[in-house]
Formats: sequence, C-alpha cells, structure tokens
Amino acid sequence: MSTIANTAPSPCRSGPRLLATCAVALVLAGCSLLGSGGPRERATIYSPDVRVQPDPSWPSVPWQLSIASASAARMVDSPRISVRPTASELQVYGGASWSQPSTDLLESTVLRAFEDSGRIHGVARTAAGIRPDYKLVMDIRRFESDYAGNATPSATIEIAAKLLHSRDQRVVDSRTFLEARPAGGTAVPQVVAAFEAALAAISADIVGWTLSSGQADHQAPDDPVSP
Repeated sequence: MSTIANTAPSPCRSGPRLLATCAVALVLAGCSLLGSGGPRERATIYSPDVRVQPDPSWPSVPWQLSIASASAARMVDSPRISVRPTASELQVYGGASWSQPSTDLLESTVLRAFEDSGRIHGVARTAAGIRPDYKLVMDIRRFESDYAGNATPSATIEIAAKLLHSRDQRVVDSRTFLEARPAGGTAVPQVVAAFEAALAAISADIVGWTLSSGQADHQAPDDPVSP
C-alpha cells in the first residue's frame, strides 16, 4: 500500500492467497470528508485492487451468468468507510473514503473473480445485455470496521446472495455470506488491508457457491411433465 500525491499509483505485490491485493491511496488536496466549517483537510481515497485465486474444486460451466447491480442500505452504499465503535453506534473515518461505494467495489471484485477463474466464459453485468441462463443478485448487509468490544477492529462484510434462473426467475439457491478479518491495528491503512482480505475471501466464497449451485441445477433432470 502506498500513499502518492499527484502521481500514478505504484504496482502491487502478489501474496500467497491473493494474486495481488493492495489499496492505492491517492492524496487529494482540498477535499474534506468532515463537512463544511473548519479548515479543509487532505483526504485519502483508498481503491482496493483485489485479485482472487481460483479454487481447483470450482467446476467449469457452459452456461452464462449476469451479475445484477448490488443493493444496500444508504449508509452502507457509500464511499465513506464505516466504523462501529460499539454495537449501537455507527460512524465513519474522517479524512478517508473508498474510491467507489461498497456496492461497486463488491460487483467489480466478484466479476473480476469470475473472469479470472477461467471456469465461465459468459459472465457480465446485467447492463451489458448478454442473454444469461442465471442471474446473481447480491445485497450488502454489512461493510464496516467493527470493534465488537475489542481493542482493534475487524473488517466485517455480510452479503445475502440469490442465484436465479433467468427463464422463470426461479430461485436456484440462496445463502448469506459473512467474513470478518481482524485489522493489524487501529490506523486506517491497517483497516483497509483487513477489508481487502475480507473482500477477497467473501468474493471467492460467492464465486465458488455460484458455480457449484448453477452447475448442479443445470445438470438436474427436468421435472416430469404431467400427462
């Protein structure tokens, strides 16, 4: 992770589980996340670049998949980096934000994981206009740094996912995914690194589940037709 002022981001390094994962911090002068009033401060924008390593157990599939626009509550669907210091309190980190709302970060990571997996050739966002056999629908319930009574927080992501059959909108399968990765400390860069790990792990789980559930449905015999 590097912080760079008015220059291009430096390249990321590959890790053993993630092919490459980093947050490129672009320091923008004159931006403030604290609202009007008071001196304006430099804001750091974090842009996670998460790569998911394919699991050998994932099946290769012949069908096509569309990824619907992810949904989330307004507080969750925001570029602000949310932090939960107590169970009933939700705040944001001052002077820092994501480069995109959480829904866009999730969609981009999951789509890239499908594309990089080599297990499916027909995958795109719904707006791309492909003729999919299945559709993946995701709702983000949590995308926050949660202290949960600890001295340091965990990057916590919770996703409710449904896989639909495009022809009749039948729910093929549904599942809620939850990933919490402890941060190495309380500093924002450490929290961002934990988010990267959590986003990579939960995206891998979603991709593997989608491929397996869709392929099981695709190979299932058709229901017998009543005479």
